[in-house]
Amino acid sequence: ILRVKFYFQPTSYSFKRGGEGQGRILQRFPEKDWEDNPFPQGLELFCQPSGWQLVPERKPPSFFVSVLTDINSERHYCACFTFWESVENPQPSEADEDDSPDVLQPAQLYAPKSLVLVSFLDHTEVFRNCLSLIYNVHADGLTVPMETVIGNLLTCIIPIAGGSQRTITLGAGDRQVIQTPINDSLPVSGCSVAQLFRQLGIINVLCLFCAALTEHKILFLSSSYQRLTDACRALLAIMFPLKYSFTYVPILPGKLLEVLSTPTPFIIGVNSHFRSETQELLDVIIADLDGGTVTIPECVHISLLPEPLLHHTQTVISMILDPELEVADHAFPPSSVQPSTLKIQDKEIRAVFLWLFAQLFQGYRWCLHIIRIHPEPVIRFHKAAFLGQRALTEDDFLMKVLDGMAFAGFVSERGPPYRATDLFDDLIANQVERIRQETGDHHKVMKHIKELAEQLFKNENPYPAVTMHRGQRTAENAQPRLPQTSFPQLDEVSVQLFIDHAAAKLKTAPPVVKAELKGMVPTGPPLVDRNGNVLANSARRLEVVRNCITYIFDSKMLEAKKLMPAVLRALKGRAARVCLTQELNLHVLQNRAVLDDQQFDYIIRMMNCTLQDCSHMDEHGIAAALLPLVTAFCRKLGGGITQFAYSCVQEHMVWTNMQFWEAMFYSDVQKHIRALYLENGEEGDTSAPVVGGQKQLSALELASEQSRLWPTLSKEQQQERVQKEESTVFSQAIHYANRMSYLLLPLDTSKNRLLRNTGLGDVESVSNSYVTNSIAGSMAESYDTESGFEDAESSDVANSVVRFINRFVDKVCNESGVTNEHLKALHTMIPDIVQMHIETLDAVHRESKRLPPIQKPKLLRPTLLPGEEFVMDGMRVHLITDGREEATGALGGPPLLPAEGAIFLSNYRLIFKGTPTDPLVGEQVVTRSFPVASLTKEKRISVNLPMDQLVQEGLQLRSCTFQLMKIAFDEEVASDLAEVFRKHMHKLRYPQHVQGTFAFTVGQSAKLAVEHKTKDKNQSLKTLSKNLVKTAKRTIGRQYVTRKKYSPPAWENRSMSEEPDQSSLTLSSTIRSSDRQTMSNVVERACCRDYQRLGLGTLSNSLTRSKNEPFRISTVNRMYTVCRSYPGLLIVPQSIPDSTIQRICRCYRQNRFPVVCWRNSRTKAVLLRSAGLHAKGVVGFFKSPNAPTADSTSLEQEKYLQAIISSMPSYSEASGRNTLSGFTSSHMSSSVNDFHWSLCFPGKWGSIRGSGRLSTYNPDVGNRLAGKESPQANGGPSETYFLRQQRAYLYIIGDKSQLKGGKQDSFQQWEVVPIEVFDVRQVKNSFKKLMKACVPSSPITEQNTNMTFHRCLEESDWMNLLHKVLQVSVLVVELLETASSVMVSLEDGWDVTTQVVSLVQLLSDPYYRTIDGFRLLVEKEWLSFGHRFSHRGAQTLASQSSGFTPVFLQFLDCVHQIHLQFPMEFEFSQYYLKFLAYHYVSNRFRTFLLDSDYERIELGVLYEEKGERKNPQVCKSVWDYIDRLNKKTPIFYNYMFSPEEEEVLKPYSFISNLKVWDFYTEETLSEGPSFDWELVRGRPEKPQEEAADRQETTAPKSQRRIVWPCYDSLSKVLPDAITKLLQDVQNLETELGQPTEKWKDTWDKIKTAQRVESRLESRVRDELPSYLYLQITNGMVSFEGILYKKGALLKPWKPRWFVLDKTKHQLRYYESRQDKVCKGVIDLAEVESVFPGTPTMGAPKNIDDKAFFDLKTTKRVYNFCAQESTNAQLWMDSIQSCLSDA
Repeated sequence: ILRVKFYFQPTSYSFKRGGEGQGRILQRFPEKDWEDNPFPQGLELFCQPSGWQLVPERKPPSFFVSVLTDINSERHYCACFTFWESVENPQPSEADEDDSPDVLQPAQLYAPKSLVLVSFLDHTEVFRNCLSLIYNVHADGLTVPMETVIGNLLTCIIPIAGGSQRTITLGAGDRQVIQTPINDSLPVSGCSVAQLFRQLGIINVLCLFCAALTEHKILFLSSSYQRLTDACRALLAIMFPLKYSFTYVPILPGKLLEVLSTPTPFIIGVNSHFRSETQELLDVIIADLDGGTVTIPECVHISLLPEPLLHHTQTVISMILDPELEVADHAFPPSSVQPSTLKIQDKEIRAVFLWLFAQLFQGYRWCLHIIRIHPEPVIRFHKAAFLGQRALTEDDFLMKVLDGMAFAGFVSERGPPYRATDLFDDLIANQVERIRQETGDHHKVMKHIKELAEQLFKNENPYPAVTMHRGQRTAENAQPRLPQTSFPQLDEVSVQLFIDHAAAKLKTAPPVVKAELKGMVPTGPPLVDRNGNVLANSARRLEVVRNCITYIFDSKMLEAKKLMPAVLRALKGRAARVCLTQELNLHVLQNRAVLDDQQFDYIIRMMNCTLQDCSHMDEHGIAAALLPLVTAFCRKLGGGITQFAYSCVQEHMVWTNMQFWEAMFYSDVQKHIRALYLENGEEGDTSAPVVGGQKQLSALELASEQSRLWPTLSKEQQQERVQKEESTVFSQAIHYANRMSYLLLPLDTSKNRLLRNTGLGDVESVSNSYVTNSIAGSMAESYDTESGFEDAESSDVANSVVRFINRFVDKVCNESGVTNEHLKALHTMIPDIVQMHIETLDAVHRESKRLPPIQKPKLLRPTLLPGEEFVMDGMRVHLITDGREEATGALGGPPLLPAEGAIFLSNYRLIFKGTPTDPLVGEQVVTRSFPVASLTKEKRISVNLPMDQLVQEGLQLRSCTFQLMKIAFDEEVASDLAEVFRKHMHKLRYPQHVQGTFAFTVGQSAKLAVEHKTKDKNQSLKTLSKNLVKTAKRTIGRQYVTRKKYSPPAWENRSMSEEPDQSSLTLSSTIRSSDRQTMSNVVERACCRDYQRLGLGTLSNSLTRSKNEPFRISTVNRMYTVCRSYPGLLIVPQSIPDSTIQRICRCYRQNRFPVVCWRNSRTKAVLLRSAGLHAKGVVGFFKSPNAPTADSTSLEQEKYLQAIISSMPSYSEASGRNTLSGFTSSHMSSSVNDFHWSLCFPGKWGSIRGSGRLSTYNPDVGNRLAGKESPQANGGPSETYFLRQQRAYLYIIGDKSQLKGGKQDSFQQWEVVPIEVFDVRQVKNSFKKLMKACVPSSPITEQNTNMTFHRCLEESDWMNLLHKVLQVSVLVVELLETASSVMVSLEDGWDVTTQVVSLVQLLSDPYYRTIDGFRLLVEKEWLSFGHRFSHRGAQTLASQSSGFTPVFLQFLDCVHQIHLQFPMEFEFSQYYLKFLAYHYVSNRFRTFLLDSDYERIELGVLYEEKGERKNPQVCKSVWDYIDRLNKKTPIFYNYMFSPEEEEVLKPYSFISNLKVWDFYTEETLSEGPSFDWELVRGRPEKPQEEAADRQETTAPKSQRRIVWPCYDSLSKVLPDAITKLLQDVQNLETELGQPTEKWKDTWDKIKTAQRVESRLESRVRDELPSYLYLQITNGMVSFEGILYKKGALLKPWKPRWFVLDKTKHQLRYYESRQDKVCKGVIDLAEVESVFPGTPTMGAPKNIDDKAFFDLKTTKRVYNFCAQESTNAQLWMDSIQSCLSDA
């Protein structure tokens, strides 16, 4: 029995002036500290955790227990009994100083006083009884002296023997029984666990339980202190057998709240009074006991118990807490299903957690390594083996628990094999099988739980019948009487006498020894291998592995070679790997097995395959089993040198993992220690105890026996055993130093394996079949600092290996108690071991180089563009087949795929280059590449190939340039290298900022050097862009500045490095000069050039405006303040001031208000673009204008639209009369519309399109465009019935969904055409499906027969989207042709709007169908008007989530469809469109980067092209590149280009008329994509040399060659005739040494000559230039000359060059003979007659009257005048003959 070392102290309130009070210790007993139990400091804080305060009303006495932890991690339980005594108000004098003197201060106040008992033992009820008794003695004024009571309390004796009881009395007529638990190690919980579950609920408590085990911070809140203590105690109780080792404070005083911000885990309780102070804690889980909630912050992730354990645990606990749940639905429920009492429930819940831990930790003792037995057992836990055998390596929760401090304590406490055992040990040893069998049956589980609960209850209450008795005052009595006096001062001397007397008594008593029953801890059943079910399925595979190994050792190499691919596949499974290690073991004799070269190669390949999927932890012990084998298998090289297998299996990560080596070392030490103590002294069964049960004693059982015998041994024997064990560990450390040097030192030590200085592409690295040099290629990044190679770059490989081994030796030797002398010896030995090994390896390396070369093909290196660099050198991979059948030979032709080669990652492209694996096609080179920026999806795949080489995991990479690469990494590529490849690829695909793209990084070093030289030249240019943005920022105001995503670094550098010039200083003050400066640059942008061409205004117009122009160029957006995504110059009506624009723009999304972008030169109708209106603007704007509107902006919008209408000539002509009088009722019959047809469909297709035109369909345009098709042939509008009877002057194409509720009014002069548009998500999804249709990832099989190309194409809906865009565009073109203006106002104005507006201009204006015009169209509508290229192309990390949306590609596809229908109308070829489609996503050029001109100016890339021409190799603009290339080669030119004069195109838009663009489906495997011209052109054909060869040989050679689909480039192998002839001309010129002429000049000459030849041979030419020049060929083919022609009304006569073309049946006229652009055409089909005319007013002077003649057509009469009468007669005859021929 033991005396309890108590401290007893009354503590009272002491007032501190000017603040809250503080506690003061009045007395403490004993006054001196106990020797083994120091007095805890700061105790008074814990007596009143919320602070010491006076109260106006007396509170009832309170009791709670705080827990303090001292510096030795010992817990002190402080029972605190507080009562309240009256004190006089200490601060009456301060009342007059108070701010509110009318508040009455109560005269009587109460101060707290606490009685505190401090003890090591936790007996809450005993403490409560004792302190209550002391209080009662005081309150009732009993005669018992208080000193006696306290003296007895401090000297009472508590039994320490398990399960004993003792009655104690404090001498006040009281008696109480103290019981001690039977087993100390089991926690005592009372009812606290059940209480906690009632407070928080099952899920919440399980959450807290997992959080505590995985080392999170937990905070309890409650208004009751005792409940906080109970909750904390309960949480610790359910964690048993793990012990919580972090901060544990059940009650934290308010003054110490800063403890909560500690970085370490904790369990702390805080009064709810301080709830607000806990709100800022970001990483603390807060459990509110009163509210029953658990709050988990967002940043905290709790790993929960693995399933199905979590579910089972929840079910069982709910059965305990709510047994009625199970029978709640029964029709005849049992009479009473009551839950157990709280105390029993408590034990039942704890039993559930014991049962849970038994399942989590079952078999843990089989994974303990005992590395020393004497003098103290040293034990280590083999975590990898435990997780591997339990198949729980992926389980997050268990991993964290095993890594935690609590489990480390568990191993050190429960690891020793000879100790006292408890309930948990019994459970693990004997009940595991029972638990496993009962798993599914909840009733059996409950039975087991109840048994365990009974044991727990019995442990806590060994004598349940005994009750506690208190003194005279019993619990039944009412509230105790209030004490009349304050608590007395006690006499220290008399208390001390009691203590001394008891101490003297104790000295004479015999010493008490607690009987500890030590014994051997049972190990329990061995771990059941959870992976066992795999073994059943793999018998055939194991047979294959065994057979193959047998063939190898029987030297049947051919048989082995056949089996090899199957073996390598089988080795993916764990069973086959284990089998391999066992089989190889059989062939090792005396630790050695010498093989020949081929055997060695096969064994190495199998070992590498076995190791390749080993994780660095080696949880299945595969690497551990192979470790002895790699030092056993070897082969003889020349010169008596032996090469061991370890030199060829080094590149696996497992060898660089310290934990693996430690586990291996401990495992081996255990074997040797075990052998040391076996009676026979021989090493018995050497298999590790982890693997299974042995016949002999296991190491732990031996250790237990030795620990039992230890006290019986003499000192000498003990010393001898300690020395033997220490020597064993030491010799193993030397052995492992050798082993580690074998596996860590690379074969070629001259190259540091950790530096990536040699790629796999080097010849040397692939020249050796047996020693792959991928070690040299494995990269430094993969070695984490844990592996000891962190500074490998700075030192050579030997030093880094020495450091790694030293660290290992230090760790294991310190843990296993090796003496310092031995440790020093090891440290001196290790460098010698390493050096010796390096010398051996040098000789091996030298000899291994002489081996015959490998069979693998040599890696081919791709050519790179200027400025392109490799990010990762080639990794050997196999390019495998996808769903495209052309390359596999399935459609005829050779099987080009699969191919073997290497994948290269450059800063621009991903490139595969290799050769087909089919030996018959092996000479061809296969190349497949795409720009990294176009990568849209990457996923891991696993590949099985029927080939000799082993192939590991693969990647599938998909690109939006319609390319797909399925690659499988070769065996020599380490898996970590593949991971690094992926990371690099992702980094390049999504750079942090657009400046990280290839277009910016290319040639950067050169650019930096250049920039200093060209600084002065570019000064004004850079200052311009800098100032432009600066002023914009100043003007824009706060809301824009905050929206800016980045501030590019180059910006500050530039502004720091350059002196500001004068203009920048005066920019803000003199806007006019900045205007001019901005204009001078902005005017050269595409928009401005186009505005001038269309006659919409010039620069002078914008600054000094002439009022008669209807439009002006507004500079309101010059600083990009009105609309960030619009260009700086905009065309607006002349009458609208800039201030109005700034107001109007707010009504439109993104501020994109309507601006003019094109004008029809004939009808003067204009095309406008804008975004859709904001929702609030729509209703007010489009509803009937008769309703009074207070909104001024909608009036201004109306004014704006009216100004546009007023600008049209058709309106100004009508404006003479009342504009309203012409309108007819909108309810009139539709048939009035017939007169529109001639207006709507002019041109050569008029006759076709006019057929079947009239119909009685009701023409809801929105429906028609949304897909309810009309019967019209070309998919354009079937009727123009939707045009009202009086044509509107302006049509607004708007989004149907937006315009709901808007009424059309017949008096407005504009009309809204609602259409349904698709959003970008549809485009995105459609494109994904289109890619899968055109480039499927897997071939069609019987299972997925519905995945055919046409089915997938239809499901993608891509053609339907094209149809919709084209349909709307044709509608707009026809409206513009009828002299109505159109405003396209859809979505945000930068996607569909841009597509429609661009297509309308392309269809209406022939200029945009030339190369220059198309460039201008794209620059104007797509770049300047802010299509979001970066965002839609997901070019940076920020836009990654938005995904790739190819709006521009859709537009190019529409252009391609029009090009197919009108091949003679386009100057550019189809290749030009493909080139743009490829490079708009490739990021090779800067043209299509960023989202608007504003962003381009901000980065300084908009105006840079002119200044920076120093580096000709690197083209920054795609247009410059096209121009440059166009001069060299006709690749972009369309030879069929022969445009009609002023032709407006109206293509068919039905899906049946659309074709799939071959850009989506074609590929050229011989050279990769043909859009990087430098790469394709790098291998020119050499026909001359071939011809010379042919002449020498006598046998005739065939001129024919085979062209393979999907391999050869058709344009190269079979060029079209014109290209071929142009090439031949150039070749001949080069041969003759003549300067080569540009192809365009040659082509133009040929065309002109062709024209001339086809004309008259006899040329009649007048000498005077004004005379008729005439050419007559035989048969009067054509006739040319000058005629005067009278203009339209009030216009003068003018000389024109006329051509009578019989072939086309036309009379065309030009400005002059040299002019190529036709001014007008008279169709001879429309000519009715030609007859002599008479001179009219303004005719040319001095001309014979007979020289005049007239031409009458169906439309009008033309007046002509020849130079003389004979010419006139000749013209009349020629025209007449044409008419009669027709």
